[in-house]
Amino acid sequence: MHYTMFNTPVIKSLLRGISLVLLKILGWKTSGNLPREIKYVLIVAPHTSNWDLFYGIILAFALKLDARYIAKKELFRGPSSPLMTWSGAIPVDRSSSHHIVDQMVSVLKEHENFVLALAPEGTRHRKDYWKSGFYHIALNAHVPILLAFIDYASKTGGAGPLIYPTGDLEQDMSVIRNFYLTIKGRHPENTSPVMIRLKK
Repeated sequence: MHYTMFNTPVIKSLLRGISLVLLKILGWKTSGNLPREIKYVLIVAPHTSNWDLFYGIILAFALKLDARYIAKKELFRGPSSPLMTWSGAIPVDRSSSHHIVDQMVSVLKEHENFVLALAPEGTRHRKDYWKSGFYHIALNAHVPILLAFIDYASKTGGAGPLIYPTGDLEQDMSVIRNFYLTIKGRHPENTSPVMIRLKK
């Protein structure tokens, strides 16, 4: 078993307790439950502020989420490497988006239990499209997509529905788009439209 801050005995309980206290002090609450599935891609949206990372982490502890995320391999050089690994990061070569998809598909297929967390907007600044990597990873690895959210308007964060990608990108994105319609980021003007550029 690979230990991270989300599954290290004692530490995870301590950090969950701290997270629950912080949520109460800040007036935030959780919504929904994690699925019974032991392997899936989790997407978080909208992503409009650096504060999303803070709330995302404490919400993850509150929900008892054990997830991993991707980070460029350059961040794993030197003394920071063990800390990056313990935080749940997976080093990837970001020179090609297709290469990242292939890497993550392989990782998901290799593990019996695995949750990969991604922010499909890719940046806290407004873009015309979401990045499509999350969808192709889930589709090719034959795993569902959990729609997670951080809603600053209601001070609520948590887990929404589980989507099983069908291969019909337009139809599946319509379902995802409908879910996020009422979710407000910290800076709504920076929210990217919930759509993916279709290749011709």
